[in-house]
Amino acid sequence: MSPFRPDLVECWIFRLPAAGQVELLLVRRSPSRIFPGLWQCVTGGLEPGERVPMAALREVFEEVGFGSAEVEAFYDLDQATQFYDEGSDGIVTGATFAVRVRVDAVARLSHEHDDARWVAAEEALGLVVWPSYAATIRRILATLADPNAAHWFELTLEGHRIARPPRGE
Repeated sequence: MSPFRPDLVECWIFRLPAAGQVELLLVRRSPSRIFPGLWQCVTGGLEPGERVPMAALREVFEEVGFGSAEVEAFYDLDQATQFYDEGSDGIVTGATFAVRVRVDAVARLSHEHDDARWVAAEEALGLVVWPSYAATIRRILATLADPNAAHWFELTLEGHRIARPPRGE
């Protein structure tokens, strides 16, 4: 089996303000970027030699300022996306992750975005335009909001799946 590295990472940020409630942080792309005004999750490319999960956490820190003090849990959503990119005239692939942050976490936006808002899942579904984004929001609701399912997807902050024992043990 040969590993296939994605071109980019997507990382969805959510919080659980009360039992049975899920709020997602959407960020809006700045006017100077492609797709200005688009509401999205945190996205970005991988640096040379960087592990894929670590790229997701780095992008979360760079784009909204959330680090280990704000992150309560980190998840691999076991989801990859593919889409046509006009710029490269090719298919781009992305690996999808999520972080659950403290309810009181406050986003500090980078220059890449001009607004951020916490929204309930239903409102998020109305704001996002890409079908893969809607699928990911539904996956978060179905798996990560359920503690019995969420632990299977949880990673350490070093990017290792908690439910999977290390190889060789």
